[in-house]
Amino acid sequence: MNKKVILITGTSSGFGWLTALSCVAGGHRVYATMRDPEGRNQAKARALGQQGNVAVLNVDVTDVESVNCAVASILEQEGKIDVVVNNAGLYATGIAETFTEADMETILNVDLKGPWRLTKAVLPSMRQQRAGLIINVSSVAGRFSFPFQTVYNTAKFALEGLTEGLYYEVRPLGVDVVMVQPGPFPTEMFGNILTGSDVTVIASYGELAKVPGQIGAGIEQLFASLKPDPQLVADAIIGLIDTPAGERPLRTVVDPATGQFAVEANDSVQKQYEQFMAAFGMQALLS
Repeated sequence: MNKKVILITGTSSGFGWLTALSCVAGGHRVYATMRDPEGRNQAKARALGQQGNVAVLNVDVTDVESVNCAVASILEQEGKIDVVVNNAGLYATGIAETFTEADMETILNVDLKGPWRLTKAVLPSMRQQRAGLIINVSSVAGRFSFPFQTVYNTAKFALEGLTEGLYYEVRPLGVDVVMVQPGPFPTEMFGNILTGSDVTVIASYGELAKVPGQIGAGIEQLFASLKPDPQLVADAIIGLIDTPAGERPLRTVVDPATGQFAVEANDSVQKQYEQFMAAFGMQALLS
């Protein structure tokens, strides 16, 4: 087996935690990042550290210096980073108008700028070795914008744009940049929700103001009926890692709730998009 050096963000819970465990089980060298591993995440950090071939790093994806220092440290120790999994993320729900400029900056700083900071930090070494894989954990909500998740959708739509552009831009240099699109899964993300700070506008929405709460109740019912297993997302990430370079799809949907709906939408749009690229003389980027 080809052991890889893998850097994963947001490993204190959810998809990141499960992906880190799965990578270790696969025999890879894992650098698992989280915030505050000596404080509120100490138990998770110790549990990961006891798995064997894991190093837990204190990294804040909203801090460029924190990201750059982590990447430099890993490169100094390992000489390379084969895979990056940009998993750290923040969920937001509520009436879009209630979100202030600061609220919007908070979610973009994590869900968009965080992946970009880490991507920018690792690309030079990956380009130099002409090999590497960056997996961005997006969402089905990055393809379809759901009402009262507008701010979250915005961040994920932007991440999709970043990933899609890079997919074609650096693939000729030996680097694959792809994404996983999970649907709703019962993870700790739903226990740490960003809501809008400007509550003064809520009353003017009348009965519509109740809809975000109704959506939350609907998601809970979905989890109770389908019982979607978050390990499916970790398995999809492992599948991409194991896929030969140059053969990885741009988007991988993992959504028991919608089945083939998102898959078919992705396939249709990508075919049209590549026809558009060819028409503008970018055929060389499509091979």
